[in-house]
Amino acid sequence: MEFNDEDLLKIYENMLVANYFENEVDKQLKSGNIYGPNYLALGQEACAIGAGAALDDDDLVAITHRGHTQAIGAGIDPRLIMAEIFGKETGLNGGRGGSINLLAPDEGLIGENGIIGDSFPLACGAALTQKLKKTGNAVLCFGGDGSVNNGNFHEALNMAALWKLPVVFFIENNLYARSTPLEEHSSVLNLSDRALSYNIPGITIDGNDALEVYGITKLALDYVKRGEGPVLIEAQTYRIAPDSSVDKDVYRSADEINGWIDEDPIPKLADYLLENGIATEEDLYYKEMRARHRVAEALEFAQSSPEPSKENSQTKIYSPKKE
Repeated sequence: MEFNDEDLLKIYENMLVANYFENEVDKQLKSGNIYGPNYLALGQEACAIGAGAALDDDDLVAITHRGHTQAIGAGIDPRLIMAEIFGKETGLNGGRGGSINLLAPDEGLIGENGIIGDSFPLACGAALTQKLKKTGNAVLCFGGDGSVNNGNFHEALNMAALWKLPVVFFIENNLYARSTPLEEHSSVLNLSDRALSYNIPGITIDGNDALEVYGITKLALDYVKRGEGPVLIEAQTYRIAPDSSVDKDVYRSADEINGWIDEDPIPKLADYLLENGIATEEDLYYKEMRARHRVAEALEFAQSSPEPSKENSQTKIYSPKKE
């Protein structure tokens, strides 16, 4: 598959934005400026950004609780995400949802879920809508390796296969379901093999290779839009950060983590861009400075935004208080 140079440079910049964004969130958490659970995807940038780059403007995406990078990859403004994490009125959901309840239906983000595996049936419903309305759009549905043991995963894949729904199930296999390693929670270690049970295509890819992620996801989205039915993608990657802001991370060795740091997808893509004459060192420096500016702008926007007002306390929620 041939790649457009501008697309690759955009993916590189957005991977940097996602990385700087999450490092800033971690810093603000540790400084006590924001509160609540935050689940970082440091080290997994190629998955969400590469897959998100394959979406067309009117496609939809369902994301997981580890959703900051997935939302950025789907094209959501980092300023609105940061303001939401800070609980501000200008946040994506008016500061009422926080880090793990991002929602922007008008921009194709149909929901982030704190409940493991809930994105799968949600994506099927959205995909069925696209099919019945003949929109030609598809749904990209993220999940983690732990979620494939959830009943929702199996029910959703069966339904999607039966009805040939236009949905791509994208599993970010970071080798741990919270603190439980893959070999201790799944009898099937090659997670794409689970597609065989539902007679749909399944493929395992290098989740730290942004080009492979982008290319395969693009092909999968094209496939489901032709009415061929769903596809299961397993992207093998690694979570450098702890599972959450309260995880003591005592179940992994420093050697293991450092070994995966050497596989960081951002410098891997930078090397490709340089070696293939797509970018110069100056170009990459410009992208880095631009990414840092976008994150600094997001932080300033969040910090200077107003707190939610009492008058608007019942808006942007599903069950407002009845008068």
